[in-house]
Amino acid sequence: MAHEGAIRVAEDAADKFLRVTKHYLPHAARLCLVSTFLEDGVRMWFQWSEQRDYIEGSWGGGAALATMFVLVNLLGQIGGCLLILCRKFVPHACCGLFVIIALQTVAYSILWDIKFLMRNLALGGGLLLLLAESRSEGRSMFAGVPSAGGTSPRHLLQLGGRLLLVLMFMTLLHLEASALSVVQDVVGTALMLLVAVGYKTKLAALTLVLWLSALNVYLNAFWTVAAHKPLHDFLKYDFFQTLSVTGGLLLVVALGPGGVSVDEKKKW
Repeated sequence: MAHEGAIRVAEDAADKFLRVTKHYLPHAARLCLVSTFLEDGVRMWFQWSEQRDYIEGSWGGGAALATMFVLVNLLGQIGGCLLILCRKFVPHACCGLFVIIALQTVAYSILWDIKFLMRNLALGGGLLLLLAESRSEGRSMFAGVPSAGGTSPRHLLQLGGRLLLVLMFMTLLHLEASALSVVQDVVGTALMLLVAVGYKTKLAALTLVLWLSALNVYLNAFWTVAAHKPLHDFLKYDFFQTLSVTGGLLLVVALGPGGVSVDEKKKW
């Protein structure tokens, strides 16, 4: 069949790309993944007064509590990112960033905004993949935890990471009647499902990386908006969040889907 031949050609091209980039891809994936935390940590420094005043005004906890919140966000995010990029204490750094995500979800009322909540959950999926990458036999934060049914904690982390990552794409669905929107939604949904179940995973994830990167540059071009305008910060936030999810997908490409996937079952 013609479509099967096209898939084989695409898979061969993806395999060639992976062979060429196998030594660099995990590093690029980690850098992309932590980019939103780095950007937000730097923003806390440059917008210290604004962030502190917002938290104090929103929650009425006093200046000391608001200052502590901003300080935890600044040091926690930048420190956690540096540890991840240096590959030191990665599980602890990921747990710290999970705490930051939870704090921001509550503090900025993201819990009640389904779009931003799904994007934060997608960021959590990327952190789960970082935990899976950092896990080694005999020495990890899950050392000594028994596996159920032969499924290792690392494979479960990869499964959870894949499932959460696809939430980002659900926020990009247009649900409009135009032909272009329908094609984008159908193709995007198909690729999301392939990544979620772990079928043709590396090809599907790499395709999503290319598609999401193109959409990110097109939709979130914050550099085209004057820095003093509110839209600049909004687009910048979206851009780096999307870049982080792209990093998570690159980790899927580099690591594979893990044991809980259709691709793995087909090997048996």
